[in-house]
Amino acid sequence: MTLIAGTIATLLVRREVPPYGWFLGETDEEDAPEVLLPYAEAVSGRPQVGDATNAFLFHDDKGRLAATLRKPLLQLGQMGRLVMADFHPRFGCFLELGIGRQLLLPIKELPDQREQWPRQGDELHVVMKHDKEGRMLARLAKLEDYERIVFHAPSSWHHEQRDCWVTDIFRDGVFVLVDGGVLGYGALGYIPTASTPQPLRLGEKIRARVTQVRDDGRVTLSLRPSKEVGRLKDSDRILAFLKGRPGGAMPYSDASPADVIQKRFGLSKSAFKRALGKLMKDRLVRQEGNWTKLVETDADPAANDESTTST
Repeated sequence: MTLIAGTIATLLVRREVPPYGWFLGETDEEDAPEVLLPYAEAVSGRPQVGDATNAFLFHDDKGRLAATLRKPLLQLGQMGRLVMADFHPRFGCFLELGIGRQLLLPIKELPDQREQWPRQGDELHVVMKHDKEGRMLARLAKLEDYERIVFHAPSSWHHEQRDCWVTDIFRDGVFVLVDGGVLGYGALGYIPTASTPQPLRLGEKIRARVTQVRDDGRVTLSLRPSKEVGRLKDSDRILAFLKGRPGGAMPYSDASPADVIQKRFGLSKSAFKRALGKLMKDRLVRQEGNWTKLVETDADPAANDESTTST
């Protein structure tokens, strides 16, 4: 056995050296490796020479191996969810380890886009590893890390709102770990970009609606409301927009390009068309060419200078 940072070892209290603390070793042999347990780290009481104690090993601020009786949230080789306490633009994210010290997640582990970087208070799923010098370091958890501890989501989750954490970000969507509650650690999930009205960041905790429970136990989720609820909200938003427009008219219709709709209203074209359809069915708006007008106004859209790409 050797003294390894990031592990809990059962060590013998060999001697006390004021004003520093106790020196611990694997045996009482003179040439056995020792590690200092500082007085401040003996949180569960003063050990006595000759006692065996379970201590967590780490490197102190000067790079020396030291011991603490505090219980860490994560050990070497384990995966866990840690809160980001601080960020350094050169080094990366510092994560709370539960021993009054933090674990570094190097900046090279973060996404290329800065807007996707975590913020203070976000929770990141990481695995503790060693750097080349044997010091504790974090890496982002990978799919194989999750597969060892997640469970298959039950079919009863369909249509439910669930808490989840963003674990990875791609162009077409984000991967999340869905909170398992009393069932266990959680289930794997995916949110397509079309189902996210705003950009998400790594480690962000969100609440999403389960739209599908797959045969493999994973789930697909959405941050958008169901079509019926969304149609009501979207139609109210479009109606309010029209009422604030000169002449109650806007240069957008169900024929407008999808990218223009997304940029102006933050809606997919299908959601925009559903909302417009409801407003026309309720006789609140009508369409003239590429323009949509409030029924109660007789404004001439040609008098407005805006084009279909105006904002």
